[in-house]
Amino acid sequence: MTTPVAWLRERLPISGDDLRSLTNEPVPNHLKHWWFCLGGTPLYLFGVQIVTGILLAFYYESSPASAYASVRYISEEAAFGWFIRSVHKWAATLMVAAVVLHQMRVFFTGSYRKPREINWLIGMCLLLCTLVLGFTGYSLVYEQLSYWGATVGANIADSVPFVGGFAKTMLLAGDTYNERTLPRFYVLHAAVLPATTIGLIAIHIAIIRIQGVTELRFENEPKNKPAFFNLFPDHVLTELTIALVLMIVLSVLACVLPATMGPRADPLTTPEVIKPEWFFYVAFRWLKLFSGTTAVLSMGFVVFVMFVWPFIDARIRKSKPTSELSVWIGVLGALAILVLTVWEAAVEH
Repeated sequence: MTTPVAWLRERLPISGDDLRSLTNEPVPNHLKHWWFCLGGTPLYLFGVQIVTGILLAFYYESSPASAYASVRYISEEAAFGWFIRSVHKWAATLMVAAVVLHQMRVFFTGSYRKPREINWLIGMCLLLCTLVLGFTGYSLVYEQLSYWGATVGANIADSVPFVGGFAKTMLLAGDTYNERTLPRFYVLHAAVLPATTIGLIAIHIAIIRIQGVTELRFENEPKNKPAFFNLFPDHVLTELTIALVLMIVLSVLACVLPATMGPRADPLTTPEVIKPEWFFYVAFRWLKLFSGTTAVLSMGFVVFVMFVWPFIDARIRKSKPTSELSVWIGVLGALAILVLTVWEAAVEH
């Protein structure tokens, strides 16, 4: 009698040795430190969001008439709905932080330089997708603040020269927030953006497999120490440990600081204080410091510079090979983000 293992091997003639040779690539030693493993952290959190998002989708209704009530039912009546929603919210928050920290790590270690410019561009696209996922998800609750946050976001898009009006119409499914806006946000949040993110992640990982991980050596590292270690089981165990810690952190945050609900959206009443999610504090404070078009164009210029920075850095290093200008620009940028975020968090309006 043919055993299940023999039946499977007959149809998939792949041995364990073949599988190990395909997957067990050498990994640079610096990835033994968790702060260099931040690439896997947002991937795990994204997986958590997909699972919890599917569970939430069973109860959520994407129409202005019923969206708020469906979220209230999830939060107050559905079995463990409050926990699933809270884990989803905190996973989104931590994912934004992890992607930002990962991009900063790549920047300050120079891992965007030749031949890895393409992966930097993909990483920037992933950062933007993550931010838009946070924006659209926040808007689905149909609270007062989420409604007006979406309205303000659309008006900001409208101030972009030439394409602003089209962008606003595409986002709101009309000139103003209407009954078709929330379904459009839901399609973006639950289908378009996740599919785009999965595609970008696949390309990102494929390029890493082709090029390998950037190898970093430290001054205090012994010269005779091996430069690499095995992906399996060593690095896999590191990633699993991080995933376990993240699951504990998410569970604690969901229980101690569960997702709450504000007042239902009222298109006729503008809140005295409109604040976005924390990861948009920088942009919100910037908009308060400058006029609409100037602020939007300057933010767009900063994002453009971030995208093409590997090529700017290459020109700098070509003229001055020992220049540390990139590092100092990165330090100033990080400080600016921190100051603007704290500033916006500290004020009432």
